[in-house]
Amino acid sequence: MKPPVLSYGSSICLAIILAGCANQHPTQQPAQYVPGLGEIMAQSAVRHAKLWFAGQSQNWALAAYEIDELHEGFEDAAQYHPTHKHIKQPIPELIGNFMNKPLAALEQSVKDQNLHAFNKNFDSLTAACNACHQSTEFGFNQVTTPLFNPFANQKFDLNH
Repeated sequence: MKPPVLSYGSSICLAIILAGCANQHPTQQPAQYVPGLGEIMAQSAVRHAKLWFAGQSQNWALAAYEIDELHEGFEDAAQYHPTHKHIKQPIPELIGNFMNKPLAALEQSVKDQNLHAFNKNFDSLTAACNACHQSTEFGFNQVTTPLFNPFANQKFDLNH
């Protein structure tokens, strides 16, 4: 049998430890994950490709969704990376200057369900991506129209 003093002492120590664990301060919350600019741009490349296949399949709902996702990605880039160590201009300014007009034109062609206009505006978006890359000395990263569908697990053409 343990002496009562040790038992009470152990109980008090345990209570203090548990109370300390329960007393968390709001400032001790874990840091929120912020994707890097490269991660956001890589995801934008995926959205760009999916947008192409959605448009070619005339899956206008999916095309509209992918355009919205591109907008969200660019908003994240502007919010989380307003500047970049290798880029002179502010990221939000670059996005506005290069992306707003081609994305708006693509949105209109999707609303109109006009494949010819979609193709023309998709080419304009691709050119805008490359112009932005050139202006920021990332011209080595060239975006193209996808040549094949790498998304074997997604059906783009809902009619077949």
